[in-house]
Amino acid sequence: MAERAAVIGQVAGILWAREPGHPVRVAVDGITSAGKTTFADEVAGAVRARGRPAARVSMDGFHHRRERRHRQGRMSGDGYYEDAYDLEGAARELLRPLGPEGRPGAAGTWRYRDQLIDLATDQPVESWAEVAPDAVLVVDGSFLQRDELRELWDEVIYLDVGFDVALDRGASRDAAAFGGRDAAVEAFRLRYHAAGHRYLYEVDPRRRATIVVDNNDLGQPRLVRPLAP
Repeated sequence: MAERAAVIGQVAGILWAREPGHPVRVAVDGITSAGKTTFADEVAGAVRARGRPAARVSMDGFHHRRERRHRQGRMSGDGYYEDAYDLEGAARELLRPLGPEGRPGAAGTWRYRDQLIDLATDQPVESWAEVAPDAVLVVDGSFLQRDELRELWDEVIYLDVGFDVALDRGASRDAAAFGGRDAAVEAFRLRYHAAGHRYLYEVDPRRRATIVVDNNDLGQPRLVRPLAP
């Protein structure tokens, strides 16, 4: 895994060097099962190892409630793309408070909401967190470069993974949750990856990202942009 550690270190170095005058807001974007959560955890850990504070947020906490998420059908790709995430809520409660529009409190820390909903219980929550002004906030999730969020990131990492690779990973991971691998494959094809295809077509997230990592091989990811020196 030396190759993976090297790429994580290179990305962490880029984030560590950013000084926008407020906490650095970093997106880890990609299709479902691209490896976003693990990558984000590791990058945040590598930033901390360099001596800079880092915080983690998952877009799982910024879903709409189930009634809204499934209003177009449980297997609808358009429903997942249009209704799954409260992107406006994430912009308002998470990203803008940590950007140029935000202001540190009396203690010098920046306050934000790190989730709006408990995805497991489908209930709204009041959950707040604070970070130091030089902190790096790493957020993993889907559709992070849609219009509602695009201009609110200081860096965007896009994990570039083929749909076939992601499907195999996701179906293996989620087979039990869907009642078997075949059902998981169907869910990915009809809902999650159908939405992913639409996202790639409408937004072209790979081109827009500031950092691109080929994450098809988890043990040997490759930094595509910027090129390693």
